[in-house]
Amino acid sequence: MRNILIIGAGRSATSLIQYLLNKSQSGNLFITIGDKSLESVQKFTEGHPNANGILLDVTNEKQRRVAIKSCDLVISMLPARFHAEVAKDCIRYKKHLVTASYINKEMQSFDEEAKAKSLVFMNEIGLDPGLDHMSAMRVIDRIRDKGGKLLLFESFTGGLIAPESDNNLWNYKFTWNPRNVVLAGQGGAAEFIQEGKYKYIPYHRLFRRTEIINIEGYGKFEVYANRNSLKYHSIYGFKDILTLYRGTIRRVGFSKSWNMFVQLGMTDDSYTIPNSEKLSYRQFVNLFLPYSPTDSVELKLRHNLKIDQDDLRWEKLEELDIFNSKKTIGIKNATPAKALQKILMDKWTLAENDKDMIVMYHKFGYEKDGEKQQIDSYMVILGDDQTYTAMAKTVGLPVAIISIKILNKEITTWGVQRPIAREVYEPILNELESFGITFNEQKTKYLGYNPDNLGDNATVSP
Repeated sequence: MRNILIIGAGRSATSLIQYLLNKSQSGNLFITIGDKSLESVQKFTEGHPNANGILLDVTNEKQRRVAIKSCDLVISMLPARFHAEVAKDCIRYKKHLVTASYINKEMQSFDEEAKAKSLVFMNEIGLDPGLDHMSAMRVIDRIRDKGGKLLLFESFTGGLIAPESDNNLWNYKFTWNPRNVVLAGQGGAAEFIQEGKYKYIPYHRLFRRTEIINIEGYGKFEVYANRNSLKYHSIYGFKDILTLYRGTIRRVGFSKSWNMFVQLGMTDDSYTIPNSEKLSYRQFVNLFLPYSPTDSVELKLRHNLKIDQDDLRWEKLEELDIFNSKKTIGIKNATPAKALQKILMDKWTLAENDKDMIVMYHKFGYEKDGEKQQIDSYMVILGDDQTYTAMAKTVGLPVAIISIKILNKEITTWGVQRPIAREVYEPILNELESFGITFNEQKTKYLGYNPDNLGDNATVSP
């Protein structure tokens, strides 16, 4: 019997665990799920003949090594900062490793040892990164196979609330880690290429530089740029592509409203606020506004952000109950970002019957036989309920599928890698279709650079 160890039984692991348990009998698998909360794992494993739940604190070296030594493959669903210790033990005990996280320098440093020991260290195999890689490379390889030259690649993903559960003015609720949402876009300017020109958007301008996309049957969405699109030059093998741009999807109007928090400084995570646990929401807001002996917090905020009282953004702020003088932050030494997260979680946490939605959208512009063409590809996935969410499906199922294929020796390229090879993405995408995870493609008019417009490449006579 082949043994799989899953470390971490959070919200994104539900579909992963369900898939592997369903395959355990036919696939000769035994699944061990380790988590700091034994209660979290036992709800999955209780009564199942091919599963066991164990108490596992990944920072406890003895616990971690005993668990890893006893398995054939490790799936780490932990935050990325914990993967390195897991990877070291996988090298030590010659175990394959699968994660849904980006490959960082520390993970890449295990490449030579993993190759030497004939191990697969598969990363970036969740939603984004993961499904974005696989769905994009399938179309990119098809274009190249037919002799096409890539001119444009744009890729956008968003974790959103399903239309039937969309009942607030922001058209948004937390469907994944709230902290990551609050800190989105920080740590450097967004970098990308448009029509051969390098472009940068600093954080303070990020949420005012958006573009609109339209998804058939779901309406309009907006996109703001991800931090670094340039690394996909090498990942996807682009040589002289003219446009390379990746971004995050939100409903139209979200970014302009979110920008209020950015401009006030409420998303800052670099310092702590004294006595933050005692601050009321109203006092927290007032921290970022000028002193006035007469003007109210509301009036100062509207003046500071130049918002009229009939502006929808004002209604959005009021809906968050952000001016409440009785509710307190309740977090010691909170940064502004942590305090803001607490306020937002009061209103944006999914209700019992809420469902989430994942939207992914790609644009491929290319030239073939002297003619410029474009393919638009999109995927929309709705969650079933609070347990089997769209996020859990799109993150967990690719992880589960690749794990079995590694154990079956269908994947034999060793080392630290991501799912961009045809031998990896083709069978995974094919199997995902049986779960309703499919992409719709449409050929459209190429919408790249128009030389008739006065743009970056225009020449104007003096």
